[in-house]
Amino acid sequence: FVSNAFMRLPEGPLIKRVVVADGPDAADDWIASRITKTDIAVTADIPLAARCLEAGARVVGPTGKPFTKAGIGMALAMRDLSRHLRETGESKGYNASFTRQDRSRFLQALEEAVQAIRRGG
Repeated sequence: FVSNAFMRLPEGPLIKRVVVADGPDAADDWIASRITKTDIAVTADIPLAARCLEAGARVVGPTGKPFTKAGIGMALAMRDLSRHLRETGESKGYNASFTRQDRSRFLQALEEAVQAIRRGG
């Protein structure tokens, strides 16, 4: 887990906490500079997802949507369009609640990513 502020996390041998310097994109920069093709990034940050994909990693959104090299360009374009519409008042920001279906999709996508890495793909 990488952030620019201390966050309480459960203790465990597979959990690592990294606190980076304050600053825009400091956590993203740390992740993008260290991620490899045997890693899985979990993020809703589309520009970070693009950087991780470029490094060869697998990327899954928190609702289970996998980001792919084929689809990341469209995701970035939609993000920019949505931001523009919010800035001009054409659209209000809206984030749907996290549902059981989201959790199920996430677990399935994460399992698929793990298995793909195990297979070497």
